[in-house]
Amino acid sequence: MFRIIRETNIDFIGHRRKAFVFSTLLILLGLAAFVMIMLNKANMGIDFAGGTMLQGNFETAINIADLRDAITSNGFPEASIQELERHEVENSYIIRVKETVAGEMKAVDRLREIIEERFSGNKFTRDSEHTIGPAVGESLKKSARWAILISVLGMILYIGLRFDFRSGVAATIATFHDVLAVLGIFFLLDKEITLLVVTALLTLAGYSLTDTVVVYDRIRENLKKFRKKGEFVTTVNNSVNEVLSRTIMTSLTSLLVAATIFFFGGEVLHDFALAMILGIIIGTYSSVFVASPIVVEWEAHAPKRFK
Repeated sequence: MFRIIRETNIDFIGHRRKAFVFSTLLILLGLAAFVMIMLNKANMGIDFAGGTMLQGNFETAINIADLRDAITSNGFPEASIQELERHEVENSYIIRVKETVAGEMKAVDRLREIIEERFSGNKFTRDSEHTIGPAVGESLKKSARWAILISVLGMILYIGLRFDFRSGVAATIATFHDVLAVLGIFFLLDKEITLLVVTALLTLAGYSLTDTVVVYDRIRENLKKFRKKGEFVTTVNNSVNEVLSRTIMTSLTSLLVAATIFFFGGEVLHDFALAMILGIIIGTYSSVFVASPIVVEWEAHAPKRFK
């Protein structure tokens, strides 16, 4: 089997305290983002907050400031307007508003009316429109929370049965670390939290868990050789080094796919791909510097009697 790194002897476990400090900051950032989401103070997409989305393109180029002024000064002060720079059609824009109705009209009809009045000499072609009511948004938010909870319980059960309870807890902490870190970075970048982003986070949870399982499998195999000598830390460190080549290869190939989607997948998939790229990088880091070191710390404070 081809290996990028043939032999390494890096003291990953020896740097675990520094990694724990960095990871704690990422987790705190993610928790802050989660609280802001629960308080509806984050940049929530219309999937969760409810509202209307209109996407279309102009025949000739316009100034986005003029478009924003036309929308915000005619009953939609909180409108979000985004130019689709990577779209296959030039002069394309996405307009998002939190309203579903405007007076006696549907919000999407009012938006089209405003655009036709302000840019009467510049034809606007509608590509798509989407409306979600507040009740549907709350239902989707509730479903997303249940999906995350069920997946976490499933991870703890799977790792606990395959390895042991402490490994299950450590793997779950590492997975939560990855999801919260990506969520926190998205919050800092003021990215919209949409159903696609939640899908990416759940996908990353599975990716992170798979990487952790590979490391744990190698630790379990090596413990048969070293556990009688009490060399638990050495065993874990050797195990991480042994699977390092596989981890790097898997991460690079996954990053290549995510980067392709990011640059060529279109605006709709842009944030999904960005979440995947961040998650792959953070997930690779956590499988080395978070999941295994937690087991080492647990063993140091509560040694396990191996059968």
